[in-house]
Amino acid sequence: MSSSNQKINTTSHVNVYQGSNLPRILSKPVVTVGTFDGIHKGHQALFNRMNDVAFRTGGETLVITFNTHPRVVLNHRHDIRMLNTFEEKIELIEKAGVENVWVLPFTRSLAETSAAGFVEDYLVGRAGVSHFVVGYDHTFGKGGKAQFGDLQKLAQKLGFTIEKIEAVLIDGKTVASTNVRDALIMGNIPAANKMLGYHYSLRGRIVRGNQIGKLIGYPTANLALTDPYKLIPATGVYACIIDWKGNSYKSMGNIGYRPTIHANQLTIEANIFDFDHDIYNHHVTIRFIERIRDERKFGSLQQLKMQLAYDKEMVLKIFGGGSISA
Repeated sequence: MSSSNQKINTTSHVNVYQGSNLPRILSKPVVTVGTFDGIHKGHQALFNRMNDVAFRTGGETLVITFNTHPRVVLNHRHDIRMLNTFEEKIELIEKAGVENVWVLPFTRSLAETSAAGFVEDYLVGRAGVSHFVVGYDHTFGKGGKAQFGDLQKLAQKLGFTIEKIEAVLIDGKTVASTNVRDALIMGNIPAANKMLGYHYSLRGRIVRGNQIGKLIGYPTANLALTDPYKLIPATGVYACIIDWKGNSYKSMGNIGYRPTIHANQLTIEANIFDFDHDIYNHHVTIRFIERIRDERKFGSLQQLKMQLAYDKEMVLKIFGGGSISA
């Protein structure tokens, strides 16, 4: 198998293929296509529908996605901040029960392909689509010009069926990646998590900080992000969960520039409750539960220490006496 047409990962539930062609013929494929940055409840509804159709028809589910965000290629937008890393995206698609993921290289040539050309070449010619499922706002082909009606005509012409999933609403608002992103930027973690259907998280390696937290009785684990393109929520203090080696720990997190000690570099750190392990150079995941206050500058380390004691009480109230949820 050539490097341009490669099976890059297999777990117990999902096959991930990378390249311009699928290396095997799928059985009655139920297909969707998208960037899928920020797998949310709208996407989950789409995947659930695919699973239902595949179960009923004896077919296989296939998600077609891309190795790069289209805006990076088309607009040279290297400042884009992603809601999911590639690994997270695959994990979430797998968790939704999808059997196959085909990762296409997103190139200018692909972007120039018309909707009809993409459907004929990729969906029909290479994937052998049986049923095509699209989201409520799905546009297709060069410039995103093709609408659902255009796809219906192509489906009828080329011999497959198609359906559109309606928008998912939460608290009267459409679940969409843009709305999730806006909520995170504003620090509205509960709203973001509600739309996602899981806790928004960052992954990284624990690195040594300046030890100020340890000096005042609140030692922190400092996170160096695994993926620098991951969106970082608003600065402030958070109720968090740290996942490490299969265990989860209640934590008080901080995202900010630490103005009290005159630092000017954005840091992500967490004071992990009831925890005495040395985790330097270990990889952890920090899950965000709720933002409790803005970042503030204090007149002294003693004032900061007093505030942190109050912050910890607030975090513990948020968690209550129950166990940590997954």
